[in-house]
Amino acid sequence: EVQLVESGGGLVQPGGSLTLSCAASGFTFDQYTIGWSRRAPGKEREGVSCISAGHITRYYSRAFNGRFTISRDNAENMVYLQMNSLELEDTAVYYCAAVDYYYCPSNASYFSYWGQGIQVTVSP
Repeated sequence: EVQLVESGGGLVQPGGSLTLSCAASGFTFDQYTIGWSRRAPGKEREGVSCISAGHITRYYSRAFNGRFTISRDNAENMVYLQMNSLELEDTAVYYCAAVDYYYCPSNASYFSYWGQGIQVTVSP
């Protein structure tokens, strides 16, 4: 059974940093592309970032470039999302997702498996 479990969320002040972690199990991790998406209150889910099975990264919006960094540790079956310079607009539930593609998909709707999500709140 595929499982994706997010951790590391919480409350942070504007300008602060958080690192989200995603623990994966139930599939051949190094053959899957892993991504992060988020759903802000009252908004559609949007793709944040992706790291392919070949360790190629993609950010689905310029808003994340330079502030967010995705990485993976195939030995530990983990994916991380380092988030810096957080803004009020980054408040959302963040989801880890996986798909058996070698490359990052063009958008987050192609991911097959999803975690339960974790809350990130940016507030003064």
